[in-house]
Amino acid sequence: MVTRDQALPGRASRPFALAGTHTVLGTPIDGGPDGAAWPAGTQVLYVAMGCFWGSERIFWRLPGVVTTAAGYMGGFTENPTYEEVCTGRTGHTEAVLVAYDPAATTPELLLKAFWENHDPTTENRQGNDIGTQYRSAIYWTTPEQEAAARGTARAFQGVLDESGFGRISTQLASAEEAGAFWYAEDAHQQYLDKHPGGYCNHGPNGLTCPVGVADLPAQTDIVPPR
Repeated sequence: MVTRDQALPGRASRPFALAGTHTVLGTPIDGGPDGAAWPAGTQVLYVAMGCFWGSERIFWRLPGVVTTAAGYMGGFTENPTYEEVCTGRTGHTEAVLVAYDPAATTPELLLKAFWENHDPTTENRQGNDIGTQYRSAIYWTTPEQEAAARGTARAFQGVLDESGFGRISTQLASAEEAGAFWYAEDAHQQYLDKHPGGYCNHGPNGLTCPVGVADLPAQTDIVPPR
């Protein structure tokens, strides 16, 4: 993992234009200041599970999701480009913003889809995609999301243990700790809607994540090295 001192310098403003409207849901992908462009009460969760093309499609299909967007998070470079992130020298992971209606879905249900559609045990890798930019991560913005992240991680680790798989390497952190979410270029937004036959290495991993587990008894938290 690159350090802050080693990271590419970045720039003060976004180096590309962003269309701003979700091609599937028809909603703004950027909520603006305090999410004012989204319905009142909308909450945001950030997840990373390898290439953001397939990750984003998983979430825009879920009930209760207001909008999704591909971007970069968890690194140091300001306003990075896709080419820069792919070098591994920005520190970011390819992340997906998931804005949702908490009256229509829950963080547990969103994270159920997260755990069941990638391999959270392969650190800095998903399939043939290798590098810190492909690491698995959950970045929460509310206490309820944090409880769901830690609870579902514990529960899914139990499922992995029973099935003979390894330890979860997913990074668990607050969005405040992870730093800014930088929107990816417009070509990457809803990529698999624009290119239905495009590259995607996401899909069911054959395991089921229990939901409603936020009140599980405390166990050793899964917080791998940043």
